[in-house]
Amino acid sequence: MKLCVIGTGYVGLVAGAAFSDFGNQVDCVDIDKKKIDMLNDGVIPIYEPGLKRIVDRNVEKNRLRFTTNLGETVKNKDIVFMAVGTPMGKDGNADLSYLLNAAQMVADNLNGPIIMVNKSTVPVGTCARMQKFMDDKSKEKVEVISNPEFLKEGDAVSDFMKPERVIIGTNKEEIRKIMHELYSPFVRSRDRVIFMDPPSAELTKYASNAFLATRISFMNDLSRLCDQVGADVEFVRKGMGSDSRIGPKFLYPGIGYGGSCFPKDISAIRHLANNNESPLKIVNATHEINEEQKILLVKKMKQHFGKLKDLKVGVLGLSFKPKTDDIREAPAHKIVDYLLQEGARIRAFDPVAMDNFKSQHPGGENLVYCEDLYETATGTDALILCTEWHEFQRPDFARIKKIMQGSALFDGRNTWSHKEIIDNDFHLYSIGRPVIHP
Repeated sequence: MKLCVIGTGYVGLVAGAAFSDFGNQVDCVDIDKKKIDMLNDGVIPIYEPGLKRIVDRNVEKNRLRFTTNLGETVKNKDIVFMAVGTPMGKDGNADLSYLLNAAQMVADNLNGPIIMVNKSTVPVGTCARMQKFMDDKSKEKVEVISNPEFLKEGDAVSDFMKPERVIIGTNKEEIRKIMHELYSPFVRSRDRVIFMDPPSAELTKYASNAFLATRISFMNDLSRLCDQVGADVEFVRKGMGSDSRIGPKFLYPGIGYGGSCFPKDISAIRHLANNNESPLKIVNATHEINEEQKILLVKKMKQHFGKLKDLKVGVLGLSFKPKTDDIREAPAHKIVDYLLQEGARIRAFDPVAMDNFKSQHPGGENLVYCEDLYETATGTDALILCTEWHEFQRPDFARIKKIMQGSALFDGRNTWSHKEIIDNDFHLYSIGRPVIHP
């Protein structure tokens, strides 16, 4: 098939590369000329493991192309995927201005009928709104459908190539057949394409993310109770997760969720629920718990030292999770801001996301960016783990003890070995686990 993908972020670039890898002719469009120039020069503008290999292979075979010329690109296509950003607006709802602007350009340049697929995460009712928009604006026949993405940053390529499910929101049988044909190579071992009406497809995306975020916030809330009663949340987590009705996934307590999806989607579904006079009380609590959790560990740090002014703190990890350079809504933002406001002096490092973080938190006298974990730890009174990159999980604690000025560790992801902590006489504060003192 001949496909056009509008938007070359995580969703659009992964989708375009994956569809081209199965023989489709894919043109990816973006208004950001710098990004398109990078892609045409063989540079992937986002950090996503495995993506460059697929992009390079299909560019070489001329099945995947990148351009800023949307007007020409949408001509003679079978399907156009809308994968533009829908950021959180001032009112908390998704901002659809980028989507509508792209839709207008599509309408102005079509030269034949086309299927328009909303891949962007959009509020319930957007598919119907877009259908009316295209009926009014386009001289050609456009069928607007919903096809929400379920990609995990850091594992997006695998998620797209081997999806757990493909949700298609359309009421028309002929469109279902076309979309099933497009996705059939991805679900050969077991048909995991699920068809439903557009509003249900749109809500499925929000409901899925809201439920996963709720599991995280539940465990974070429970971790605070563990602190008070002397229980170990890691034992509680394992005990809960062994129940097949619950399962082990998304039961890991920490310093809160972040990224491009959970915070934005939680805000959007809360907005939708409130506007429809059906507030989601559990989801509201999920959001509140998450915001409090982000600074829980630095508050423990303040209790340990009495004050944070002039304290030298090493911050390990700045992205919202490992295997991505995405810093959107990362807990490290709030942690760094809190420490700086309290007068602490920070040394920070992230293997991938440091340049992105610098763009929002320029270095200075009280915020120094380092080259690796050990440079970050040098001369510090305290070390806090924000992102559980592999290289941070089993460091040389004996070496760290020698180069630190103090001996207080704060594990925001419950990953550090208690035996090594004890062997090297550290203080350790975790999430919902007993404090270790030398």
